[in-house]
Amino acid sequence: MTPYRTARSICRAFSCSKVDRDTESTGKSRGGGTCFNINERWCTDVTVLKKMCCSDLEVLFVNCKPFYSPREFHSFILVSVYIPPQAHVSLALQKLADQITETEQQHPDSVLIILGDFNKANLSRELPKYRQHVTCPTRDSNILDHCYTTIKDAYHSVPRAALGLSDHCLVHLIPTYRQKLKSAKPVVKTVKRWTNETEQDLQACFDLTDWSVFEAATTDLDELTETVTSYISFCEDICIPTRTYLTFNNDKPWFTAKLRHLRQAKEDAYRNGDRVLYNQARNTLNKEIRAAKRTYSKKLEDQFTSNDSTSVWKGLRAITNYKTPSPCTEANQRLANDLNEFYCRFETPHIHSDHLSTQPLTPPAIPLSTPPALQISENDVRQVFRKNKRRKAPGPDGVTPACLRTCADQLAPIFSQIFNRSLELCEVPSCFKRSTIIPVPKKPKITGLNDYRPVALTSVVMKSFEKLVLAYLKDITGPLLDPLQFAYRANRSVDDAINMGLHFILQHLDKTGTYVRILFVDFSSAFNTIIPTALQTKLTQLSVPSSICQWITSFLTDRQQLVRLGKFMSNSCSTNTGAPQGCVLSPLLFSLYTNDCTSKDPSVKLLKFADDTTVIGLIQDGDESAYRQEVEQLAVWCSLNNLELNTLKTVEMIVDFRRNPPALPPLTIMNSTVAAVESFRFLGTTISQDLKWDNHIDSIVKKAQQRLYFLSHLRKFNLPQELLKQFNSAVIESVLCTSITVWFGSATKSDIRRRRTLRTAERIIGAPLPTLQELYTSRVRKRAQKISLDPSHPSYALFELLPSGRRFRAANTRTVRHKNSFFPQAIYPMNS
Repeated sequence: MTPYRTARSICRAFSCSKVDRDTESTGKSRGGGTCFNINERWCTDVTVLKKMCCSDLEVLFVNCKPFYSPREFHSFILVSVYIPPQAHVSLALQKLADQITETEQQHPDSVLIILGDFNKANLSRELPKYRQHVTCPTRDSNILDHCYTTIKDAYHSVPRAALGLSDHCLVHLIPTYRQKLKSAKPVVKTVKRWTNETEQDLQACFDLTDWSVFEAATTDLDELTETVTSYISFCEDICIPTRTYLTFNNDKPWFTAKLRHLRQAKEDAYRNGDRVLYNQARNTLNKEIRAAKRTYSKKLEDQFTSNDSTSVWKGLRAITNYKTPSPCTEANQRLANDLNEFYCRFETPHIHSDHLSTQPLTPPAIPLSTPPALQISENDVRQVFRKNKRRKAPGPDGVTPACLRTCADQLAPIFSQIFNRSLELCEVPSCFKRSTIIPVPKKPKITGLNDYRPVALTSVVMKSFEKLVLAYLKDITGPLLDPLQFAYRANRSVDDAINMGLHFILQHLDKTGTYVRILFVDFSSAFNTIIPTALQTKLTQLSVPSSICQWITSFLTDRQQLVRLGKFMSNSCSTNTGAPQGCVLSPLLFSLYTNDCTSKDPSVKLLKFADDTTVIGLIQDGDESAYRQEVEQLAVWCSLNNLELNTLKTVEMIVDFRRNPPALPPLTIMNSTVAAVESFRFLGTTISQDLKWDNHIDSIVKKAQQRLYFLSHLRKFNLPQELLKQFNSAVIESVLCTSITVWFGSATKSDIRRRRTLRTAERIIGAPLPTLQELYTSRVRKRAQKISLDPSHPSYALFELLPSGRRFRAANTRTVRHKNSFFPQAIYPMNS
């Protein structure tokens, strides 16, 4: 993009597309404008899409179809922008963002490159999915000229000498983008072909199996389980054929083998110079492409109507070529062994439970009756097998979820006997306790072993067994759990935990001379630190039968694990500490393990959501003694119970609205000073110390705008309007409504970015959509109704009926921020 004044100096090998400045609309006496000079050796198919000229913005959209471009780009839309220094920046950016969004909708397969002189403006807030590539100063020490695309690392900018008498230097943008075909190697996949015929063959194989032979052959539970699972895996390999195929990074989901042959025939005709044959092959190919797209559109529609979300997302990833980038790490045998040793670092010698802190700070309630023994029926096993998802990975025993789901009727009898025998002996078969650890990177750039999250692949049969035990444990321990533990409980959610914490904070800040200190606690590998003997004592205090306690201890001890890193497998290690991440029981066991970690001071609240722990200190008149004492007790409790506080990631946020507040002394834990932060991402919601929600709204708007890309691609396949609405509700609306009951009441109602996202979705679908205000009111009402009907909910007392029994008592609030929070706002629709 060059100023129009200098365009005449460009040689004739360049074509010029320009927009002249309108002196009447801009109010400027001096002429000018913006233009593109496009090299004709690169592109001759240039079309001007739109022009705009006003006092705040001059913009030109040009569509270029070059002689060569990567297959993933249909065309290049170049956008020339000039925002004057005296312009109304926010208004100019809103106009520009609307024009860009409209162009994206009209050309979903094209890439937009936005260039120009932005002066004080920045497009990243209005369109956060766009990345700015100019990193060198363009005038003095300032970066006034920008280049935006949606492609990461698309260009490297290099400054050059100014053109003529221009006061801006030239910027040479060197492409660093790699086309998708070259960015990843073709993938060879081997999958099992499950058809009606092969499923019937496998079912017939198990129908003819005499399971009593296995039971009579041995009395050892381990040997019986190992033999049965090996036999099932063997039968599956015999009855279910496999297929190996090659996939390329830029393959389209509708591009079939027939189309590949037709394309090859067209290329052969072109090379042979046969013009007639070439035209025939080209027309046949175009006709088959249209037919293939219609077929794929019908397939997508069937997937939507059958609620097959897995297939829908698989198709969308194929349509958009979306692939999760993997960190650049070199897998090797040594790294696999080091990771396995690292994950076993919490292994401790046998510690007697008397030496551990097992006495709860708040004694648990006494159960009304002794719980009955757990007995598993064939029907229970059959139902849980049928709920397995086919695409889940099998465990070390080789039994696949698809096999359990397909042959649930045939396999339920033998496994119900194995499960009941396991409960009777209080022993978990050793093959059910084996796990393969898959290290999942936490960061794009790996700097150490702690940057990998250990996810365990365990037996699918054992996961089904765990689900049956989990339901039994929930029934027993549910009434005895800490009311401020919000994870894995009925009628509890992440939003409830955040709203409850905000209620404590806002209610306290309504008083004079108050402030709040919030400690966000981080544990190092929390699940891996559970000591089975200590957990057994805690479960006994929660009235869990001793047989189940012993069974859980057997489940957590003598576990064999190895790490799989690519094609490398580590040596096997045995561990007796911790609950593997990936097991069904692990989250609940951790909640029960930390159930006695509570606060005994009413001015300090301790909220828990699984291993996410938050300490809220309600400070009055500067007295922090209770808060600091509770934090110290928490550190002591963690030390006694083998939990390791990560003081580097544990942070504190101070909410203080007093006038001229004094500097507060920092908090210290185990001789380490806790870092103070201005904002923190708490359970998926970004909370700021001023209790405003701009940061959170920025993140959800960015994510929602990225997902509009999927919606526009679905629209290309001519899906019915009703299905597009369903997709918008599930994919885009769900993002915009993330924790909406928490933040919407206090957010700025005039935020143009949220409304633009909804308007864009409406234009793509072609039908009106509900507003965020309507969604907020509906969700607040539903959530309030559920809480008011649940006496066990910690916020049930906030919904107090008046003596009439028809209306709820309004909350007593003194500030607008408290009045706009969830609980006061929830009472209004309940009373209307």
